[in-house]
Formats: sequence, structure tokens, C-alpha cells
Amino acid sequence: MEKKTLVIGVIGADVHAVGNKILYHAFTDAGFEVINLGVMVSQEEFIAAAIESKADAIVISSLYGQGELDCRGMREKCDEAGLEGILLYVGGNIVIGKQPFEEVEKRFKAMGFDRSFPPGTTPETAIELLKKDLHVEE
Repeated sequence: MEKKTLVIGVIGADVHAVGNKILYHAFTDAGFEVINLGVMVSQEEFIAAAIESKADAIVISSLYGQGELDCRGMREKCDEAGLEGILLYVGGNIVIGKQPFEEVEKRFKAMGFDRSFPPGTTPETAIELLKKDLHVEE
């Protein structure tokens, strides 16, 4: 399998590192090349790392509820930087309060994210969809 490259990290002022480490190991074990930017990552850092590594996808985590604010404009910035069509995933506790996830998902789709995941989504779910979206042959 040709290795696909993922840039992962926790966006904004979020310092939740445990989920990030779990995703790093799960994605690596699944055969992806993973560039882990860690916590408190800006949009610009995600984009710079994606350009530098010729990444196939950017996978953003957020647990402190500010994901929606932190992710605004990400697709436009990717496009401006020459990353048109790069796969954008976001997951975790990405909005404040209890909101129906269908509505949250619609808002992130409108912001240009290919997929968004609610809290408690397993790494396996993301891996399965990444492989499908990136056309990875098993």
C-alpha cells in the first residue's frame, strides 16, 4: 500500500493531548504516515505542515468546545495555500453545549470540512473513512 500522509493535531488553545496520542498510534498502526503537531496548533501550522509533507489529509481534534470558532475559514486558507481539495476531518467535542450532531455536522460541511465526528467516535471509524476517502487499497 502506498502510504498516505496525515497531518494531525489539536487546534486552537486546546491542550488535550491524550486523544491526540491515541489517534497518532491508531493511524500509524493502520499504515498511515502521520505528522503529529501535538496541541495548541494554529490553522497556519496545520497548513504549513500539510504543504511541507505533501499531506493527503488534515485531521483536526478539539475537545474544549471551541472547535467551531477555531476551524472557521480553514478550507479557504487551505485553498489559498494551494491545498485545494485536501481532505479535512474534524472531531471531538467541537461545539459548546449539547447540540444535535446532525446540525453540527451541517455547519462543518458548510465550512468545507469533508467529515466531522462527534465525541466518542472510535479511531477505527475515522480510519475506515480515511481509507475510503483516500482510496486506499487494503
